[in-house]
Amino acid sequence: MTNKKTKNVFQSGAITSEFIGNSIYKHQTKTSIGAHNIFLGQVRADEIDGKTVSAIEYTAYEDMANQKFHDIRESAFAKFDLTCMHIYHSLGTVKAGEICLFVFVSSPRRKVVFEALEYIVEAIKADVPVFGKEIFEDESHQWKVNS
Repeated sequence: MTNKKTKNVFQSGAITSEFIGNSIYKHQTKTSIGAHNIFLGQVRADEIDGKTVSAIEYTAYEDMANQKFHDIRESAFAKFDLTCMHIYHSLGTVKAGEICLFVFVSSPRRKVVFEALEYIVEAIKADVPVFGKEIFEDESHQWKVNS
């Protein structure tokens, strides 16, 4: 187990570009880092059965989800030479075009950040109990299936 502290993963609503930019800015003082990589998950305005998605309302089993995020974090630090790793996921309503998932990894070397980021994002999609209710422009809804 690492001694890296798990921060609050969940953010209320969309993850803003200011938040993302500030997260990157804060790492400029960490001079052992040679590479960063980020993944931004954005809500798509998918058309499903002739209706367009206008937003997704995210809910989660927060205790279980936070444990899964912690497990993914520990596994990633054990598997990859990471300096930093941050995961932020939206709860609540996120409109089409807005960011709902922000994963940020840092390492002394560039190859590591590509491999680690893919591993982390795939683990989040497979293992974390976060649920999205797709809200259509006519205000009807359906539960999202991860793909």
